[in-house]
Amino acid sequence: MTSRGELEHPRLPGVSPGDKVLVTRPTMPGLAEYAGLLEGIWARKWLTNNGAVHEALAARVRAYLDLPHVSLLCNGTAALLIALRLFDLRDGEVVTTPFTFPATPHAITWSGLTPVFADVDAATGNLDPEAVRGAVTPRTRAILAVHVYGIPCDVDGLAAVAREHGLPLLYDAAHTFGARYRGEALAAFGDAAALSFHATKLFSTAEGGALAVRSADREARVNLLKNFGIVDEETVAEPGINGKMSELHAAFGLLQLDGLSAEINARRAIDTVYPERLADVPGIRFPRRPDGYEPNHAYCPVFIDETRFGMDRDDLCRRLRAKGIHARKYFHPLCSQYPCYAAANPPGKLPRAELLARRALCLPIYGGLDPAMAGNVAAILRER
Repeated sequence: MTSRGELEHPRLPGVSPGDKVLVTRPTMPGLAEYAGLLEGIWARKWLTNNGAVHEALAARVRAYLDLPHVSLLCNGTAALLIALRLFDLRDGEVVTTPFTFPATPHAITWSGLTPVFADVDAATGNLDPEAVRGAVTPRTRAILAVHVYGIPCDVDGLAAVAREHGLPLLYDAAHTFGARYRGEALAAFGDAAALSFHATKLFSTAEGGALAVRSADREARVNLLKNFGIVDEETVAEPGINGKMSELHAAFGLLQLDGLSAEINARRAIDTVYPERLADVPGIRFPRRPDGYEPNHAYCPVFIDETRFGMDRDDLCRRLRAKGIHARKYFHPLCSQYPCYAAANPPGKLPRAELLARRALCLPIYGGLDPAMAGNVAAILRER
């Protein structure tokens, strides 16, 4: 007998009644190792403001990304807010994608700017440069693109639009840590790139983020903006926020980074099972991955064509949940359909994004998931 709200799924091999297979699970450092770092923090009594562990993690993140100007922050949303502030954007619009997590347009709105949604490339879910070009007006102040699922945007096409109009090109690179394109970290593209180290991300500090910029001067300003604009004990240069990462979060991340390669390898095994088992199923499509892309395997999205598959995405999602498989509809609904943005974005305005939002489903993927279980999930999709 299950408790109210729990679902039994006795027919799924490898899953006991009451268990759930989630779309992801956070990786955790060893408790003893974490306690060891905490002992040092307790001894130093230095909890924030660029402590020893913070500085150690910052150096390792820069080395891992092979980027010299990266600042650690308290979360990815703070990274977006500071990126927008960094370019002194005022009284205007920012062209962005509707197919993203709400933090992307909300950061624009909180910055006193208006998000203008452009349509996406149906093959990847990323912003379509031609749609961006068509959305630029005299009030446009920047472009904020998202590498959705960690898959690279058309970085050349977007850069061309930004150059044509003299606009900063910013990236929400929240999904990208550990992914590379043309031999570079995805955070290397654009004028600035915001990273998220949230608990559900491939690399996590429990809560955290970072901002990658292209010069030492900009990095210095990021560090000023994330600490209230304080220069010294008697000088505050400009309005800033509290965007700092604590020593406790940095310690968590420092240990997570040690296990990152193993986590990526484990996810790669899962990410191989789904395409192998589902490639020949009519109505299931995987996003296109461009040549030169080295994925981090953070997500495993599929798009469900209800006509060819014989079942729509929502029915499939319910069927999976009845068997204890918690896939997620990333990203549904579109940000443009939220009440705060819907008035300017009537149905039919963004047809490709609207179609993907009805079809996208992220399948379970995390290092602790047995590849055999991924095979069981794939078997359910094949049954349809």
